[in-house]
Amino acid sequence: MNEFNLDKAKEILANYTSQAEELLQNPAKVEELLQQLENKMKEIPTVGEYVSRLPLMISMIRGYIRKEYTAVSPKVIVSLVAAVIYLLLGKDLIPDKTPIVGYADDLAVFVAAFALAGPELDAYAQWRAENGAV
Repeated sequence: MNEFNLDKAKEILANYTSQAEELLQNPAKVEELLQQLENKMKEIPTVGEYVSRLPLMISMIRGYIRKEYTAVSPKVIVSLVAAVIYLLLGKDLIPDKTPIVGYADDLAVFVAAFALAGPELDAYAQWRAENGAV
């Protein structure tokens, strides 16, 4: 089995950055990708704080694309979208169908993205609470 670590996850994230930047130019495509992510989330067992923050991440990306919330670094948005692209379209290092560890690489990529986005997700959550956003 391949050993997977945070450094490898960061490398993977970086490989999807240009694709994420290009995708962000088309809000309809981003929305389609986010809908696919919501469907994919239903297949992944809930694991820890990172997975529980996926709905907040999806909401922040949607808010950014719709220009409802732009107080976020474009680099953070690009990293989050790159993680989504890897989860949905990337070639898994560990196939998702592998029992127990099949989602380890997916989770590691999201951990790397959330490590970068954590403070901005917190700020977005506070903004939502202050503005009554759902």
